[in-house]
Amino acid sequence: MITLASLDQFKSLYRDGRKWNRCVEAIENIGNIQPNVFHSVGDSLAYRLQHGPSKADEQFVGHRRYFDVHYYLAGSETIECADKSALTSALPYSDETDREYFTGTGQPHRIEAGQMVIFENHQAHRFSAADNLEKVVLRVTIEDGYFLNK
Repeated sequence: MITLASLDQFKSLYRDGRKWNRCVEAIENIGNIQPNVFHSVGDSLAYRLQHGPSKADEQFVGHRRYFDVHYYLAGSETIECADKSALTSALPYSDETDREYFTGTGQPHRIEAGQMVIFENHQAHRFSAADNLEKVVLRVTIEDGYFLNK
């Protein structure tokens, strides 16, 4: 899990690459979208505004084809993260959902408003507590701007 202090830090570190620029475009568009409805920018990014509390997850979730990027607008959330290799598989990978589920324990991280996190594909994560949460949830393809299967 990569934790960034701000959107400005994200813009500085990830300024190269169309998919990262689309993340910024999506974040800057959040005033124009309904909460909890997915939208897309091109074929490499889907995003939504999450408003309200997250439910605590029992299992870790991991991805293979997409990165999860979360930008925290308000509130805070505790996220537990671990390498997939250190966890036990609970449900195998599904190509249809790009999800696989794990059990075990990981390192907890408290994320506050203004911060961003990028969940790397060799890791899995679960959410355990949220307070007054508002965040932008982005699903970004691992490919550079296109899908290999199209």
